[in-house]
Amino acid sequence: MNRVLLLQAGVAVLACAALGLALLLPRMRRAERLQGRIDTLRGIGARPQPERAPWPQRLARGVGQAVLGSGLVKGETLTELQRTVVAAGFRGPRAVAVFIGAKVMLMGGLPVVALLLTAGQNPVLRNFLVAGAAVAGLVMPEVVLRRMRAAHAAQVERGLADALDLMVICAEAGLPLEAAVERVATEMQDANCAVSAEFANVATELRILSDRREALQNMGDRTGLDSLRRLGGTLAQTLQYGTPLSQALRTLATELRHETLMRFEARAARLPALLTLPTIAFILPCIFLIVGGPAVLRVLDLAARP
Repeated sequence: MNRVLLLQAGVAVLACAALGLALLLPRMRRAERLQGRIDTLRGIGARPQPERAPWPQRLARGVGQAVLGSGLVKGETLTELQRTVVAAGFRGPRAVAVFIGAKVMLMGGLPVVALLLTAGQNPVLRNFLVAGAAVAGLVMPEVVLRRMRAAHAAQVERGLADALDLMVICAEAGLPLEAAVERVATEMQDANCAVSAEFANVATELRILSDRREALQNMGDRTGLDSLRRLGGTLAQTLQYGTPLSQALRTLATELRHETLMRFEARAARLPALLTLPTIAFILPCIFLIVGGPAVLRVLDLAARP
């Protein structure tokens, strides 16, 4: 029994250490990248070192590439995965492989951890926990990716109006569309990395694709945001009909800021309804206790007298 307890404790410590390492490595790598950029600007490092992915990411990528190479995931499923991963802000051909590898590793690793932690327990409970761990490992990456997609879309929505203001300035300064998009991507890199990444992709497609309207339409298709679709449509109409670019962008930026203000007002209007339940649950009992408490005590005192 003591060996089983020691084994469970060791597995739990290793699992916590692995989870902590997986969470801390991206932060450490980000700090190293920032320090490398600072040293480069100061002239300390004339040539920045190439970035190396953390070992959990490299392991997940290898597993995912093996699964993709086997042909188990293909067709519409692979296309939907690529669309979801791109909408979450991940670029490159290896992003889908990392996602699939993470699902496979969690689906196989969590049941093993659950089996080791429940050694010597009730077999029915142990089988139930192992099956639940397998389902959790299969579903968890999709839940995390969905939340990251929503966070990326919200970040793009927050910074899109500022990016349009920069594009207006670039258009009024006489820059063409491609140069204006590249300039906005460079200037927004520190303020809003999500908007910077989207505009950088648009600038790359404008240079590569023969039809610039297709590159502008892909802007909204990647994230699924209506605001980016409107921006792509506005820029496409400007290229097709020769309308003034700065005036169209200024109008669109004004509309986006107005819509943001309306969303804030709608959230503020929901507060009274949301505060009703906490008021009933926490404030009204205290009021009843203060108002009716002395009367109840008085009645109990009279009833206790002979």
